[in-house]
Amino acid sequence: MRVVGYSEFRNHLSQYLDSVKEDKEIIVVSRAHGNNVVLMDMDEYNSILETLHVTSNKANRKRLEEAIDEMNNGISFNNDLIEE
Repeated sequence: MRVVGYSEFRNHLSQYLDSVKEDKEIIVVSRAHGNNVVLMDMDEYNSILETLHVTSNKANRKRLEEAIDEMNNGISFNNDLIEE
């Protein structure tokens, strides 16, 4: 994560946008009076939202935790895809 001032960000906007997209870097734009903003790649943002959604429901969170435990304990299955 990189923190830059508003003027610096504005003066090099294109470079910072490219850095966010290409390097998946998160940039905090520091503004007066603590009104900071965060700039991140849309794919990263969507991933965070999906994770929050999946883990917001207790039943989903439990199933996910169980699946992770099974994976960590070597319990897995290989299945062929059904092609229609």
